[in-house]
Amino acid sequence: MEVHFDGHCFGCGPLNPDGLQLKFEPGPEGSIAYYEVPPRFQSWAGMAHGGIVALMLDEAVGWAAWHAGHPGVTGRLQVSLRRPLKLGETVRIVGNVDHVRRTLVYVSAFVENRDDHSRVADATATLMAAKAVVDPDLVR
Repeated sequence: MEVHFDGHCFGCGPLNPDGLQLKFEPGPEGSIAYYEVPPRFQSWAGMAHGGIVALMLDEAVGWAAWHAGHPGVTGRLQVSLRRPLKLGETVRIVGNVDHVRRTLVYVSAFVENRDDHSRVADATATLMAAKAVVDPDLVR
């Protein structure tokens, strides 16, 4: 399978003004991004929609695989929501590759409050290896 990144991804695309535009950086803990949830992603009053939290986790596992040299597409994502994410809350999103077996990449991720580290959600995922074609101007 071959996938193409054109910068318009809803989760991380820098060219998508309606998306989250998450920017993951590799680090000793895995791939990390910070994000403050805007009001447009509201579910219940004052809370972010759970689908937005799942999107953050999906991006974290994808970027962790990318940074580890194993790009792929998500085949399975199991999300556990631990507490509501408040609108305006700044979170730290972390993804880390647990292991690779042939064409499968096993990854875990979590979302936590940036300051007090209270856990918002966590996930495990299985990604299927894919050849990724990326515009060199868009690679971070």
